[in-house]
Amino acid sequence: MFEREVNPQGAKQADIVVGLASYNEADSIDYPTQQASLGLKKYYGNHSSAIVNCDNHSPDGTEQVFLNTTTEVPKIYVTTPPDTPGKGYNFENMFRKVLELDAEVLVCLDADLTSVTPEWVKYFADPVLAGYDMVNPIYSRHKYDGTITNSICYPLVYGLFCRNVRQPIGGDFAISRQFAEHLVCQPWHRTTEEYGVDIFMTMNAILGDFNICETGLGAKRHKPSAPKLGPMFIQVVSTAFLTVLRSFDQWKDLDVINQPPLYGLRHLEEAQDLMIDRSAIEKQARDGFVESQALLEKNLSAELYSEMTKMFASETIDITPEQWVMCVYDTITAFRDAADKNAVVESLKSLYFGRALSFMNKTWDWSTEQAEEDILTQAQLFHDLRGYLIEKLQG
Repeated sequence: MFEREVNPQGAKQADIVVGLASYNEADSIDYPTQQASLGLKKYYGNHSSAIVNCDNHSPDGTEQVFLNTTTEVPKIYVTTPPDTPGKGYNFENMFRKVLELDAEVLVCLDADLTSVTPEWVKYFADPVLAGYDMVNPIYSRHKYDGTITNSICYPLVYGLFCRNVRQPIGGDFAISRQFAEHLVCQPWHRTTEEYGVDIFMTMNAILGDFNICETGLGAKRHKPSAPKLGPMFIQVVSTAFLTVLRSFDQWKDLDVINQPPLYGLRHLEEAQDLMIDRSAIEKQARDGFVESQALLEKNLSAELYSEMTKMFASETIDITPEQWVMCVYDTITAFRDAADKNAVVESLKSLYFGRALSFMNKTWDWSTEQAEEDILTQAQLFHDLRGYLIEKLQG
């Protein structure tokens, strides 16, 4: 959805494109823009290249900061119309621009990154030039950063699609021209045009049998996502559930977990520090449970609903990994049949906060490595209990 394009250098072709999706990133976009230019010139000076900022008509001056950032690589600014926010709209514009530029590789970076280096461009682009179609990031993150990834997206991709893709909604990635063509031809739901686009891409790469790998990048340092968590949860989870349901016949007979190859760094640096307020998370869980209790009674199995009711009436919320798997699988089934699908996903949010709190309470004094083992164990449970969901969907 192009509304306007600014192309000061008149770039018409680029072998490699670095894309930056943005909304109100005037305070941060200059840094990843500079790093992208340095990486493109250092490692791919014999290729034509461009940096494309796909923006949501940011009112804070993102466009001016991007275009005024000094780079050796041509820059192109593209925006959606006013009042059309949505990360997916930006990515869709980016994919179409990549095809228009006849590029071989798209490397996409978050516009608020403070940890990106010129080497990130190489770590992403090299695997695509070697024949991979999608490159997902591996970076050290605080054990409580990315709770939607850890509790829903990663275990669903692992448990149902049988791929151990650790950051399926990382925000930073690289794709081939062939996969970009494939993506623009897929049905895009409204939530895909928003924050649901990342899980949409990873799941479609798997379902389309594209070559997938991962690349080590170091640490991810960026603005905290907590202020966006409400709408992000609905959009990401709805897109994931829609894709799971549409592709049931493709994944139901899978079994063996596939581990994508790893490029880039093997040793990751210290993760970004975060301030975590467990009492605020507990309040969101308890308030949400009260608001959604009638719908949860309808969506969950009778035994599971009884367990949740007793737990939320007690002093301690402790949702076990097994209970969480059942909560998610019951909700996917309810989502399939619901007239108001948003309400079904919203009802899961209280349990999601409850599960996040349970994980924090259990792992508060653990190292990142110990917490990672627990996250993997939960993903393995999603795989071990996938028969429960298959039976419900077939029934």
